[in-house]
Amino acid sequence: MIAGFIALLVCQLIGEFTVRVAAVPIPGPVVGMVLLLIALQLRRPGPTAGVVRAADALLRNLQLLFIPAGVGVIQYLSVLADAWLPVTAGLVLSWLAVLVVSSGVGVGTLRLADRLNRRRPEPGERA
Repeated sequence: MIAGFIALLVCQLIGEFTVRVAAVPIPGPVVGMVLLLIALQLRRPGPTAGVVRAADALLRNLQLLFIPAGVGVIQYLSVLADAWLPVTAGLVLSWLAVLVVSSGVGVGTLRLADRLNRRRPEPGERA
């Protein structure tokens, strides 16, 4: 499992390095996750692989990873209190944007599935 954690950290490190060298405005961990996805698609590790076990361990304890974010919010409460209107507006607008985009993707997916199902011939019919 230690090798799995090392593999996850190496992917993040490569992502950070790539972002800094290429000077692209993408977070390094995101690039690392894409690299990890590519590696997992090429290699297809089994359920007992170190990377899979490490990822499962992280997911089982995911709630602990939110503690630093909560502490950060508490630490900056005075800043949030001074700028409550822009913060609230940003939260509401981003929530609304996610709601609209998610519903649009859902509706689009349903329409696409319906269109694909209409094209598929019924059993016994000729195509």
